Amino acid sequence: MILELRNIEKSFGEKQVLTGVSFMAEGGKAFGLLGRNGAGKTTCIRILMNVFPSNGGEVLIDGKPIDYNKIGIGYLPEERGLYPKKIIIDQLVYFAQLKGMSRKAAIKSIDYWLQRLGMTEYRNKRLDTLSKGNQQKIQLVTALAHDPDIVILDEPFSGLDPVNAMLLKDVVKEQIEKGKIVLFSSHQMSYIEEFCDSIAILNKGKVALCGDLYQIKRDYPRDRLVVRSVNPDKITRDFGTACTVCEDGAILIQLDSAEDKKAVMTRLVNEYDIDEVKVYEPSLNDIFVQYAGDSAGRDEV
Repeated sequence: MILELRNIEKSFGEKQVLTGVSFMAEGGKAFGLLGRNGAGKTTCIRILMNVFPSNGGEVLIDGKPIDYNKIGIGYLPEERGLYPKKIIIDQLVYFAQLKGMSRKAAIKSIDYWLQRLGMTEYRNKRLDTLSKGNQQKIQLVTALAHDPDIVILDEPFSGLDPVNAMLLKDVVKEQIEKGKIVLFSSHQMSYIEEFCDSIAILNKGKVALCGDLYQIKRDYPRDRLVVRSVNPDKITRDFGTACTVCEDGAILIQLDSAEDKKAVMTRLVNEYDIDEVKVYEPSLNDIFVQYAGDSAGRDEV
């Protein structure tokens, strides 16, 4: 299954929020939708979910307009949307029924997910008696209980301790392995790098960069080396201004040309006590800053 947003336009009054936004996400893979606050991520998600229509463009599944009666969407919002004073099982069943499930099927699925997430003991408690992290897990149940085809996760790891973050990672991997489309929106770049095959970076309502993350990194000039050594001072002295010492102690060597990397690597290994030498690849954080860094910070529509 392939989800495609094609030439999406959206304005609110005279304010143009999205301009020609296009990207594709494939089943069985995770896709990262990135951008600073105000870049248009939430507007894209709301159009995808049919919360409100676009002013132009199409949302397609396998090349045809999406049929919301046939395609299920699960959404984990950044801001929690559940009722703090209500009993957990009651509201989970309510939301599942809104997605078309029978009460019996809803209870069965919800009980599975409560057990899967270690939340069974809270089944008949009020939401506001739970910790922030456990409330996040209950919110996740609303996104997954109806077994959606598309799973949208907006800052999913917010408020989770390392143990619960690992649990959520396992759940996300399971959804991907089932062939579902998993769409991430997050400012935590490490999670995007871990899960996402492809990304789109929005800047001021336009796609600034889109494509396979591995290939995006490979397309950067491969003219810098990362070196780790037990004797870094000798390397920095010999290579002079070509060296930059990173915060973690690694040495970054700027080459005159990418073609020099084999010769310089050979020299490093032969002349110095080297623990590691490799071609520098930019992190997703580096890429994000480059393509979204000039976007004016403003409240997102």
